[in-house]
Formats: sequence, C-alpha cells, structure tokens
Amino acid sequence: MRYLALITDYDGTLATAGRVSDTTAAAIQRLRASGRHIVLATGRRLDDLLAVCPFIEMFSYVVAENGALLYDPKSRETTLLAEPLPDRFINAVRDASIPIEIGIVILATHVPYQARVLEIIQQFGLELKIVFNRDAVMILPAGINKAVGTKHVLRRLGLSPHEVVAVGDSQNDHSILQLAECPVAVANALDAIKEVAAFVTRSSAGEGVIELINDLIANDLREVDDELARRHIALGIHLDQTVIRVPPYGCNILVAGPSGSGKSTFAAGFLERLMSQSYQICVVDPEGDYVTFQSLVTVGDQGRVPSIKEILRILEDPDVNVNVNLLGVPLLERPHFFTELFLNLKAMRARTGRPHWFVLEEVHHLLPTTWRQAALSLPQKLGETLLITVHPDHVEPAILAMVDVVIAVGRAPLDTFRQFAATSGAPLSLLPNELASYEGDVMCWMVRSGLAPFRMRVVHGTAERLRHIRKYAVGDLKAASFWFRGPKSNHNLSASNLSLFCHIGRGIDQETWLYHLRRSDYSRWIRESVKDEDLAALVQQIEQNNNLSPQDTRNRICDAIEARYTLAE
Repeated sequence: MRYLALITDYDGTLATAGRVSDTTAAAIQRLRASGRHIVLATGRRLDDLLAVCPFIEMFSYVVAENGALLYDPKSRETTLLAEPLPDRFINAVRDASIPIEIGIVILATHVPYQARVLEIIQQFGLELKIVFNRDAVMILPAGINKAVGTKHVLRRLGLSPHEVVAVGDSQNDHSILQLAECPVAVANALDAIKEVAAFVTRSSAGEGVIELINDLIANDLREVDDELARRHIALGIHLDQTVIRVPPYGCNILVAGPSGSGKSTFAAGFLERLMSQSYQICVVDPEGDYVTFQSLVTVGDQGRVPSIKEILRILEDPDVNVNVNLLGVPLLERPHFFTELFLNLKAMRARTGRPHWFVLEEVHHLLPTTWRQAALSLPQKLGETLLITVHPDHVEPAILAMVDVVIAVGRAPLDTFRQFAATSGAPLSLLPNELASYEGDVMCWMVRSGLAPFRMRVVHGTAERLRHIRKYAVGDLKAASFWFRGPKSNHNLSASNLSLFCHIGRGIDQETWLYHLRRSDYSRWIRESVKDEDLAALVQQIEQNNNLSPQDTRNRICDAIEARYTLAE
C-alpha cells in the first residue's frame, strides 16, 4: 500500500453547509477499515467543529484552527502549536466594531474587514498573518498553517508526507496540498487549488471525497502516477539533453560494472537526490563503503554485528537515513543476516510506508545464486530498491527478474547487459549502435520498455562535484597538466592543477604568457583536461579579445578560474 493516510479539509470538501452526509461518513469508515488513517484539517474553531460534526471519532486526529492546535478524538486531548493572540489585539479588533469569532489561538472574521484588521496588526507591531478561506478571514500567529499541524500528526502516526493524499477546495488548503505526495482538489475547488492538484474529482465536496476514497481503496491511485512527475527522481541526462527520470515508487534499479568504473559515484548522486526530497533510505553495506556518506547513520562496524532491533528503532524517525555496515558479519553468514533484516524492513514498510528506498551494495554478497533460500524467503516484490554489483550473473535470478532499469557502468556495457539478460531471463533483442561508455557516461536499459539501451550522462551528487572541483583546483592532474614552455621552449614548468596554473600564470614572463594565449592553449587545456566547457568558453573569449593588454588577459583568466573554483579552498 503506497498511501497510508488521507488529509481532508472540512467545509466545502468533506462537508456541505457544515454537515457531513451519511454516505460520506460511510466512505470514511471504509477507508479506515482498509488500514489507512484519515486526518481532518480545518480552519474551524474546535468547539464549533465538535458541535456540527457528530463523526469526529472517525478521524485519527483533527488539525483545527488552521493548524494552530491538534485534537485527539480518542483521548480528547488538545495540543496547542502556538500561543493565543494577545488580549490587547483582540480587544482592539472588538472595539473597532469588527464582527469576530475567537478561538483558542486564532481570531476569525470575514471579508471586507481584513483591511481594518491589518491596520490594527500594524498599529500594535505584531507578527501575525491573515489567511483567507473564501470569504472567511483568519488571523494567525506567524508560521502557522494546516501543514504545520499535519506534520505534527504525521510524526505521531510514524508517517512521512510521502504516504499522504490531501484533498481541499480553498486558499487555506494550499499548504497541505503542497505537503502531500498526492494533492487532490474537489470539483468545486478554487481554480488556484485545482492548478496545484494532481487531479480533480468529478463531483463536488463530499461526493468528490467518496470518489477519491473509492479509488484509494481499489487501486491506491495508481492511475494518477503520471500526474506526479514533479516527484520523479533524475536518473541521468540523455544525449539530446532531456533529463531521464524514474518514479520514486514501484521501481527497482540495478547498477552493474567492473570495480572502479563509477558504480558508487552513480549511486551516491541518486541517493542524494532521493534524500533531498525527504525519501528515507536504508543502505545495506557489506564492505563499509558508506560509513563516511553524509546524512547516513551507520549501525555496525568491523567488530560489531548490527542489531536488527536497533536498525528498526532508528528508522522509526522518518527524517533519519541508515547505513547497515556488515563488515562484522562473516561473508558466508551475510545472506542469512540480510534475509532476516529485509523481511523485518518489509514488514516495517507495510506498516509505515518506510524506508522508501533500499540500497543493496555488493548485492552478490547478500543474494548470491548459491543462496537457494532467497526465492522462498524473500517477498515476491522488492519494492523501491537500488541494487549494486560487479557480477550480475552472481545474483539470485529471482531478484534480477524484478529489476526495471539496468545501469551499465564501464567500458563494456554489452557484457553487463548480456549477463543480466542471461540470468534474469529478460530479452535483449534490441541493441543500440553504440555500446561503449565514455567518461561521465553510462548505458541505460529500461528493461520493460521494449526499447534499446541508450547512452546517458551521469548526474553527479554534491559530494562528487565538490570532489571533482577539489581535484582540478588543488589535486594532481598528472599527464593532463598544463606546461608553460614559451616560443623557444625556454621553460618546462608544469601546472598540475588550476591553483598552480594561476600561481605560475601570474608570474610567468610576458613572452611565454602571450605565446600560449595566441595559440588558445589555455582554453584548450581547460576544455580537454579540466572538462569545464563554460570556463573554457569564457577563457577563449579573453584569448580572442585584441583590445585587452597582456596584463589584463592574465588577470581576467586567473580571476575567472579562482572565482569558479574557490569552493575547493
């Protein structure tokens, strides 16, 4: 089950004229029976809501007063998420003959009194905000909206926004629709709400919510996956410059190739992009390759076998990503350990929707072809998993049969594809004209598309980009160094990185500097050795500008290099 909670607005969405119909209430009960939570997020005051809604016990939680407080229908406990508005402000609004309703935290009025209320806010120098709900006007503490209250509820339920569908109709529903994985608008919603929704129900208000609930129960909203492209994760860049993306749900990816060919580089960038969108990751790391990876909490080391209970406990926090270090687990025991761990993780995912992605490094150690119990012990569906291996033909065939995308890294991608096809049973009938990878490129095969594999440029993660920046700035380019020699080969000075290039370039004699400048040696070196096309183009413009003095060209080129690569210092 992908979606484990529905967040719904009240007036104009769940209710019409303040009332929830019996058929809508019955649909809510069906949704609860399916194992999902339903949370009510409303701008109404809590006492007002309790007076008009006899079905309040159907909700797991209520977010009332537009996010300012939480209400637990089971315990009847109320939790304030903000301080009440100052009495002096409320008295001033009342003295201005403005009709108001006073909540526990918020104050409400209606159009057109918002202008006068704003004057009073400015008069008292308060940090308050005005929120509209059609003609209703709410005055709230700064930083409070429905999404704030919903986030508190989700943490109590052990869920993340990626397991949530939200439905609304009016201005104050923007925040929950932006928070949820799948935003929905009822047919009577404002146009601005419909624009941010993945889809709009055919019917209005409660009838529209019934449609949504029926689809949630029937197919988990699978038919709207294509409308959630904003959630898709960049996989790489095609040669035609289009970005290749994969959905964050229902996709298994295999990354394979020889040692040192760039598998970890590709994986690190993909992981960064997942985590940047708050998808929770669990890495299983047989060789300790991820212990220094930022944003991962490592469990286990060479002297300590990780505890499955500890792993599950840490993952209960949706904001924490875990690396399970198996260096302390003997090689022959790793398949058994992993199988037990994976079954527990799958059970957790069924309950909470998390971890959103599994990353199985050196998967041939975890699920080898010799581990015959794998096909019997593991679930029939992997879920969202990134598998990384040197040897696809050493991985259990039943696991490879679940793979949707193969990324072949290294100089012989055809060998990787053939190994995968022979082991998984996937047909490899179509082959591209080019089956060789280049520096910064990989080959990608969308296994179920029926299309041939294609070349794709890797999208590096931040850590990898910084590593490359440092390499070119202060590292050692060895054979790719720049050599200052001059027209008569009077010099033999090697600049093994950009820092040394600028140091030598600023001090070298004018004749040598101009010799290489007129030959466009500087831009050529940056383009071919540093592989920075933008910087090379800028340097080439300076080389070709005959209006600049020799010293100006020297200063401009070195200044441009230093400005672009200061991150490495």
